[in-house]
Amino acid sequence: MTISVVMGVYNPRSKKRLLNAVESIIKQTFKDWELILYDDGSDEKYRSDICEAADLDSRILLITGEKNYGLAYALNVGIQHASGKYIARMDDDDTAFPERFSKQAAFLDAFPDYGWVGSNALLEDSSGIWGVQIMPVCPDNMDFLPHSPYIHPSVLFRREVLIQNGGYCAEPSCLLCEDYELFMRLHQKGYRGYNLQDPLLRYWEDRNSYHKRTYSRRLREAKIRKQGFQKLGIPCAQAFPYVVKPLLLCLVPSRVYCLLRRWTKKGKGRERKG
Repeated sequence: MTISVVMGVYNPRSKKRLLNAVESIIKQTFKDWELILYDDGSDEKYRSDICEAADLDSRILLITGEKNYGLAYALNVGIQHASGKYIARMDDDDTAFPERFSKQAAFLDAFPDYGWVGSNALLEDSSGIWGVQIMPVCPDNMDFLPHSPYIHPSVLFRREVLIQNGGYCAEPSCLLCEDYELFMRLHQKGYRGYNLQDPLLRYWEDRNSYHKRTYSRRLREAKIRKQGFQKLGIPCAQAFPYVVKPLLLCLVPSRVYCLLRRWTKKGKGRERKG
C-alpha cells in the first residue's frame, strides 16, 4: 500500500459532506490507497451514516470506538492501523480534488528531504467557493507566528515521520490544537514540509466554524504558541503579540471575525476562480 488515509469522525454534522469527503478519496486518480475511518464514539443516530460511508469502497476500513477521546486519539489509532508508505490526512467535511494524491506522492518521491507536503485550499460553505487559503511554499519557523503554515487536512506525511515522533499529542492541553503542536514539534526536531501552490482541497469553513473557537480553546492555543515559539528559538519580543493573539480574538464577536476573514480571502478566491 502506498497511501493510507486517516479520518477521524465524531457525530458528523452533515451526512452529505461526509459522503462527499469519502467519495473524493474514491475518485482519486491515484488508486493505491486505503482509508482508515475511525468512528470516535459517535452517538447511535450517526453510526448508520458512518457505516454507509464505509460501505462505499472495499478499501475502507471502519474502526468503531466506544467512547469519544478526541481527534488526536482517533488519528493515532488510524496511524497504528495504517500500512501505507505515506499517510494522508482528511476531514469528514472537506473534499479532495482528484489529482491530490498523485501530485503529493510524486512530490515526496522526488524530494526525500521533505517530511510532508500540503497545499493551498479553496474555502467553501453552503453557498459554494468563497475564497482561497494560500500557504507559504516552504515554511520556516517564523511562519508559525500568525497561524499554522500547513492546512492540516491537506497534508500527506511520510509514515516514518509520524511513527518516529510519537504521532499526535492526545493530552487535554492540545485538544483541537493538535496539528499546530505537531507541526511545531516536528520543526523543532529539524523536519521540514512543503506546500504545493495548487489548491488540492475544498476546505469547509462556514459561520459555525468560528463559534467552535471557544475561550478555552483560545487559551490552549496561546499556551501551545508560547511553548512552541520558545522551542523554535523565536525571540520573545517577536513572539509575544502572537501568543496573546488568540486571547484578543475572544473579544471580537464571531460574526465580525467571520466578516473580516471573508473580506481578506474573498478577493483572492475570485481572482483564482477567474
